[in-house]
Amino acid sequence: MSKRHFTLTSVQALPPYRLRLTYADHQTYEVDLHGWIKHTQALAALEDPTLFAQAKLGFHGHCVDWIEDELDLAADNLRNLAIEQAGGIGHERIWSWLHETGLTLEQAARALGISRRMLIYYRDGEKPIPRSIWLACLGWEATRPQGDALPIRIPTVQQYAALHA
Repeated sequence: MSKRHFTLTSVQALPPYRLRLTYADHQTYEVDLHGWIKHTQALAALEDPTLFAQAKLGFHGHCVDWIEDELDLAADNLRNLAIEQAGGIGHERIWSWLHETGLTLEQAARALGISRRMLIYYRDGEKPIPRSIWLACLGWEATRPQGDALPIRIPTVQQYAALHA
């Protein structure tokens, strides 16, 4: 399976602590790394503007390198952060939601009223996550049974919409 959408084709360091990233699917994003640098000890060296400006493509476009084999950031994490900073919903939220709920792909897709394949597209960052899907995830989380409570039947997004149409 190709993950071209996570393969970088170009990186440009911009002051202060921003990167312009272009991916193999021709999408370009700007990401502000100041918060990550400030709050992550492993990235503290990047507070040096001279070092930060040396950002370059790393290992076949799968990361941004500053010091090879010592200081880099993965292309998929950078894309996720850029999407989140632009007001979108990054694919890592679906990964986390699936992990936290313990749902299988089939169960989660049924609960959201979408196909398993579409859920995989969202989870893998191949398609942008619609706000309605993320809100459905949050709604499912808020209404799921807790502890030893009897299981309740949660309607899918489509069933809910049909009931309130």
